[in-house]
Amino acid sequence: MKNYRFSIIVEKDEDGYFVYCPDLQGCYTQGDTFEEAMANIKDAIKLHIEDRLASNEPITTSEIVSLSSLEVTA
Repeated sequence: MKNYRFSIIVEKDEDGYFVYCPDLQGCYTQGDTFEEAMANIKDAIKLHIEDRLASNEPITTSEIVSLSSLEVTA
């Protein structure tokens, strides 16, 4: 088995947490708690990788150079 490292984005709203992996198109999930959302995205990524490997598709990763937030007043 090979280890992979992916960046994920976690967003919080009134319904819980939404998580997605920009490196894997269509790979996203949600959870009521942060912990649940993290467990769910780990499962989603694993299934996504297994599906790609079964289809002989490449597994591409990228490295985010910077992640920050920006406040704008308009």
